[in-house]
Amino acid sequence: MEDDTPDFLRGLFRAAIAAADPAAVLARHLPPPSAGKNIVIGAGKAAAAMAAALEAAWGDAAYEGVVVTRYGHSMPTKKIRVLQAAHPVPDENSVLGARALLAAVAGLTAKDQVIALISGGASALAVLPAAGLTLEDKQILNKALLESGAPIAAMNRIRKAVSGIKGGKLAAACAPAKLVTLAISDIPGDDPALIGSGPTFYAGADFRLIATPAMALDAAANFARERGVKAEILGDALQGESAALGREMAARALAAKSPVVLLSGGETGVTIGDQKPGRGGRNTEFLLSLAIALGGAKNIFAIAGDTDGIDGTEDAAGAIITPDTLLRARDQKFNPEQTLRRHDSYSLFAALGDLMITGPTLTNVNDFRAIFVE
Repeated sequence: MEDDTPDFLRGLFRAAIAAADPAAVLARHLPPPSAGKNIVIGAGKAAAAMAAALEAAWGDAAYEGVVVTRYGHSMPTKKIRVLQAAHPVPDENSVLGARALLAAVAGLTAKDQVIALISGGASALAVLPAAGLTLEDKQILNKALLESGAPIAAMNRIRKAVSGIKGGKLAAACAPAKLVTLAISDIPGDDPALIGSGPTFYAGADFRLIATPAMALDAAANFARERGVKAEILGDALQGESAALGREMAARALAAKSPVVLLSGGETGVTIGDQKPGRGGRNTEFLLSLAIALGGAKNIFAIAGDTDGIDGTEDAAGAIITPDTLLRARDQKFNPEQTLRRHDSYSLFAALGDLMITGPTLTNVNDFRAIFVE
């Protein structure tokens, strides 16, 4: 392999993200404009990029609309308004965003068409508390869910139950217009009812998945094979505790026949408990656990990151580990095991210069992990 190993790992990550780029994948799933009104709505970390891709495909057609994305994830658009709100805990702009979506689809007829652009993050970005609840109630709930370590599917089922827009309620507001949803999945298993908590999903909905974790892993596998490296996809929906998955993956890597790259996706969790946590996200926690379990194995490298470019609430997508990660960490006066128990993995990788900082990628197909047994 001509590339050095860290560059090879970064190339795998870039290939996965490119496979989920709205500019590359949205147009072929997009229906033509209708003869009536064409309204575009959307929410999620990829919403602005999806809106820009739609505008490129539809050109000078007659349409208007509004989408809500995370702060810093906006893109220039001509006809579709882009609003920004907080993630992962909603703020006042999340409520304003939800109301703007509902206002955009009010009063439509059967001759009209609504295109909904939904991606991961929509749950926090478009928030309308159900009757009897306040924004503060939703903020407290979201924070508790994020710290619980619960699977994303369970979180989104709870979020739907306390929302005035999720769980198909936005779809109901679009009636009787034709509704087509284009979605980028960040949900293990790609359940359309759970992507963004399913604001436009209902039984029989025209719901089109334009990018998924499996597609991203396939692209990374092809990248590896083109460079003469065998690739094994271990699954696109792995869940559980980040640290536990790190130990499990270390055992698989130590038993693997080299050279091979082990690819996986999904969304793990980190249960914080009562202690005050350090800095970190589920991907850097996975990597630190993996490095500890590998014990400095001389031929194993790994990368892990959130494909939206932000691991939890930090500014890094993830990080890279090398055979000397533990040695270098101890040289920097870190105790890796104690750091893992404090959930302070970001601080360790920052000190080593091994964080992967991409900025917002404007897509989101969940976590990406690659372990290279050289």
